[in-house]
Amino acid sequence: MGFDTHMDVALEQARLAGERGEVPVGACLVMNGDVVARAGNRCRELNDPTAHAEMLVIREACATLGQERLEGAALYVTLEPCPMCAAAIAAARVARLYYGASDPKSGGVAQGARVFEHPQCHHVPEVYDGIGARASTALLEAFFAGKR
Repeated sequence: MGFDTHMDVALEQARLAGERGEVPVGACLVMNGDVVARAGNRCRELNDPTAHAEMLVIREACATLGQERLEGAALYVTLEPCPMCAAAIAAARVARLYYGASDPKSGGVAQGARVFEHPQCHHVPEVYDGIGARASTALLEAFFAGKR
């Protein structure tokens, strides 16, 4: 049995976010092989600094499933989650986190705060990095090159 990735769904959400003028980060949450929620960043559109793709996906999945915890879920995100999103991932009890590009500036998983390494972190998901990293990085580089 091979590895089945849903990073293509997250990448499409990142592309759509970039088209809306948002930083092109996308995410999707999968339960039992089905995509339950998908989103791209909407911080500017919603005037909400917490409207990161991961936060939106977690909120939507919890509302759709009618539960506050997402045990057994897999979260795919195109960029390493920031500390806020990493904390939400832990609070939601997401089982597996797959992310594309690393984020040396604002990451909270393998960089910076390393939220999952803190003793106060009550749940640590399995973490798989580099999934779709090349495509994720290309989207981000193109977006920011256009801003310079």
